[in-house]
This record gives sequence, structure tokens and C-alpha cells, in this order.
Amino acid sequence: MPAWLIKDKVFDLTRPRIMGILNLTPDSFSGDGFYSDRQKALERAFLMEDEGADIIDIGAVSTRPGSPPVSEDEELRRLMPALEEICVKTRIPVSVDTCNARVAAEALKIGVSIVNDITAGGDRRILNLAAENKAGLVLMHMQGTPATMQDNPSYRDVIAEISQFLAEKIAEATKSGVSEEQIVIDPGIGFGKTLEHNLTILKRLNDFAELSRPILVGLSRKGFIGKITGLSVNERLEGTIAAV
Repeated sequence: MPAWLIKDKVFDLTRPRIMGILNLTPDSFSGDGFYSDRQKALERAFLMEDEGADIIDIGAVSTRPGSPPVSEDEELRRLMPALEEICVKTRIPVSVDTCNARVAAEALKIGVSIVNDITAGGDRRILNLAAENKAGLVLMHMQGTPATMQDNPSYRDVIAEISQFLAEKIAEATKSGVSEEQIVIDPGIGFGKTLEHNLTILKRLNDFAELSRPILVGLSRKGFIGKITGLSVNERLEGTIAAV
């Protein structure tokens, strides 16, 4: 398994790791956003740590299909109060889910050690920030934007196209000064993919090993699980476990 360096420390990947997701949004697709209650957000983060999460990933902008953009100021307003306390009081790495360089910069200042960027460096300044701060960097594949990604996504070869995209993004990041060992790749389940695309990615996940980077897979209660099982978002835990 390739090494993952976070702040110059090797994050142990000799076994699969669990990333707990904390949504500080009013419009999370799964209905679990802690937008208006900072105390509940803190309690949820601490509970995830106690239950065995290895990383806590915190985002303040919904990336559900069709979601509208959010201003920098609004993203920071939602994010920073809870994020700062979580960074201080948890013992595990904290990741910020953002594609905004200003937000990433503010998060890194208060102790975040991973930037999870669904645009894979769409804002090149995020790559520079990751390099300067020696932060872990997650580069994800997405066809289109959250607002458009499910408008008839199509590929000639979904695995080959995702692999090529991620290889190019790894190269861009290293040119910006990011060490390859800082990078994790995410094929972007549910981000500009049909049910068939998602199932192909899961079936051929090992194909991405040729990129020589650890792989992050976001599955929790995603829409493709609902299409297979016919279950609502809140009933997809077993489907998520089966997909893993």
C-alpha cells in the first residue's frame, strides 16, 4: 500500500480506514446537516471519533446533484466555529471538504491537516496551499459540477477516463510542489456517474492501483444504493456496508 503523508507523518494504511463525514449544511442530500446547531455538530464529531472514525471530514457546502454554489463568506460562516473546536479537541486528523482556496487557507490555519477537493485542484491555489502546509490532499474525479453532473453523464470507458483524469491531476499537483506521498485519489462515486458507472468503478476499483496512490471511496447512503435497494436515504446503512 502506498504511503500517505499528512504533515510529514505517515498515516497508517496497512488496514482500511474510516472517514467520518460531518455536514455543516442546511441541504445535505442525506438530511444529516448540522447547519444551525454548533453544539450538536461538536457532539457528532466526538461521537464519530469514539466510535472508531480515523479521520473526520467536515464540509459546509452541499455537493448533492443540482446543488447551487455558496459564497466564500457563507461557507466560512457555517464552517469555522465548529471546525476550530473540533481541531483542538479531537485526536484524529481533520479534513476540510472544500474547493475554495480562501476557505482551505483559513481551515489550515486552525489545525486542519487534509484538504478534500472535489474539483481536484480546480482552484490551483489549493495545490499551493497543500504544498506549503504539507497537508494531505484528496483529488476527486467529477464530470461537470454539482449543479450539472447528473445531466446525462457519459463515458466511452469510465475507468480509463477517470484514471487519465486523476493521473493528470496528480501531475499538476506535483508541479505545484505537492509531494506525491501527500495525495489520495477518489474516483468520485455518484459525481457525474450513472448506476452502471458506479457499479463498474466498484467492480474494478483495483484498476486505480496503477496510479500508485491510496484510494478514497465515498459510498455512504449514496443514490446508487437507493436505486438498487429501493430504500430511502435513512434506510441505506446495510446497503452502504455491503458496497464497502
